[in-house]
Amino acid sequence: MKVLSLIIALVMGALLTVILDDLPAWGDPNSPANAHVSAYYLENAYEQTHVPNVVTAVLADYRGFDTMFETGVVFVAVIGIMGILRREDDPKSSKKSFKRPPHQPPDPVITGVATRFIVPFMQIFGLYVIAHGHYSPGGGFQGGVILGASIILMAMTGELKSALERMTEDWFIIMTGLGFLIFAGVGLACMFYGGNFLDYSALAPLFGGTPQEAAITARYHAMLWVEIGVGFTVMSSMFAIYSYLASDGWMDRGL
Repeated sequence: MKVLSLIIALVMGALLTVILDDLPAWGDPNSPANAHVSAYYLENAYEQTHVPNVVTAVLADYRGFDTMFETGVVFVAVIGIMGILRREDDPKSSKKSFKRPPHQPPDPVITGVATRFIVPFMQIFGLYVIAHGHYSPGGGFQGGVILGASIILMAMTGELKSALERMTEDWFIIMTGLGFLIFAGVGLACMFYGGNFLDYSALAPLFGGTPQEAAITARYHAMLWVEIGVGFTVMSSMFAIYSYLASDGWMDRGL
């Protein structure tokens, strides 16, 4: 299996090296992306979406397909890590089980008090970053990282078990998939109203005003739900990956 993996890695690396000559030079102002696509985004993003943060408009609207599948890749990565690392000490197993060494939990007095003080502010700020990613730097990925880091901080300064009491293994797996389903659900809602998948303007009948105003409002609110879905996936996946790696797959205690 290791030899096969090495061969696949070498073949893919060779293919990527071969296509380098066909890619535009780094930062080339005359490349198609810089000469046409970027200019269109900068000139039309606010008029079409009323979202001052052009980055959010590009990621959640113009490049919605790519961002949705990026969210799906995160979910698949978590499932893959769980399948590889997750293990239990099964007394009925015929194989000799690996016994973990004794563990002395850390003294949580100073770090525990500091964490309980910091974490609520981190989580409030994470929600702010998700909700206000339209107007300021932020969005679902950034806010999800902050929320995930707050839960990881609780697990690092206390015990992994205490963090898992607040977000169990079943819950963070469900929430990782739920974020992707919210993203895809917005796209399906667009199709239900007669538009293309992830064509947010199709949701205009849900909002009042002139047709143009309703389409702009629909794109704005649809992007907000998309960012919420991405935030769920990123937050849950960060804690899931930390839990499996820090506990060596046992899910009983951390580092």
